[in-house]
Amino acid sequence: MHDACEPLAQTVREIARTVAAATADAVDTEARFPQETFAALRAARVLSAGVPVEWGGAGLNLRQQAELCAELGAACGASGMVLAMHFNQLACLVRHAQGSVFAGRFLQEVAANEWLLASMTSEEGTFGDTRSSICAVTIAGERFALDKHATTGSYCAHADAILVTCRRHPDAAANDQALVVVRRSDAQLEQEGDWDTLGMRGTCSPGFVLRSQGAAEQVLPVPFADIAAESMVPYSHVLWAALWWGIARGAVSRAATFVRAAARKQPGVQLPSARRLAEVLVTQEALAAHWRSVADEVDALEAQPEGRQALHGMRWALRFNNLKIGASTQAQAIVHDAVQIVGIAGYKNRSPYSLGRHYRDVLSASMMIANERILGKNADMLAVLKEL
Repeated sequence: MHDACEPLAQTVREIARTVAAATADAVDTEARFPQETFAALRAARVLSAGVPVEWGGAGLNLRQQAELCAELGAACGASGMVLAMHFNQLACLVRHAQGSVFAGRFLQEVAANEWLLASMTSEEGTFGDTRSSICAVTIAGERFALDKHATTGSYCAHADAILVTCRRHPDAAANDQALVVVRRSDAQLEQEGDWDTLGMRGTCSPGFVLRSQGAAEQVLPVPFADIAAESMVPYSHVLWAALWWGIARGAVSRAATFVRAAARKQPGVQLPSARRLAEVLVTQEALAAHWRSVADEVDALEAQPEGRQALHGMRWALRFNNLKIGASTQAQAIVHDAVQIVGIAGYKNRSPYSLGRHYRDVLSASMMIANERILGKNADMLAVLKEL
């Protein structure tokens, strides 16, 4: 990790080791928000890591933020996912604050108060298509009003503000969307259903009916189509990939501890589990190289005059889609192999080598924007691309 962010990275490692790891099983069992971990992250000023220095943050780039998510995810998958989604929302504001006095002022508030930002992009009736909305924002004078029926609201009840997608006005097409910053004080949330899931239980993301109003300036002027292409898609896929790799690394670390303990009982004997551990490390390193290389290339585009415009192209869309599909399937395979290495001790709950939580958390990877949906989009793009 770059020297400029190493102190913050070391702080996150310590929080991961002493707080996130210590509470991860309780967060999972009780399906509760990891409040201890996020209290520690707030105190250490980690939540503002992606805010530019001139607005009070640490100014970390995508690669650096992804490394933090991986560190946290190795200890607690749900905590790492919440941090990844927060950083993603933060990037949507940081990278599109131009033309919005409000966005710059709000980011300074985020940094000063270490606010947690949540996301509400899903909606009843859109069948998982985040680039389509039914609800619309209405503006009267200097005020907006927005109601939304979301199928999932990522940790919204625990956030300080929510970034909500909607149609730009009541007569707009379904894909003519805006992104609205809804302060928690501006919103009424009515929870629908519970969040009793197989994994990622601590992300606390049930459905919600949102009713909100606020200052009209909170409706960002940049079309959501641009925000999605230039920020939300690149950041989400890289940050998620880093997180899933972190969960897999945590599982392999437990498997390695198990193998070392077994080896001490049979000195001089090469155990079959040791060979399997060596094999899984190859896949783990390949996945790390994949998401880090994509992160570095996205960061490098920032130095180019029209760098962000390149992210609108089909080749970059394919690149991000392939990262998502590859990372989600490889991370699952790595954790599966770790379970096979450890055996029954990994299969048991309340075992020092238990991998049940890692296994259940990483299974969510292929369903967060379903891989089948993404493969369908890839197929459509490949049909019109003249060369890869």
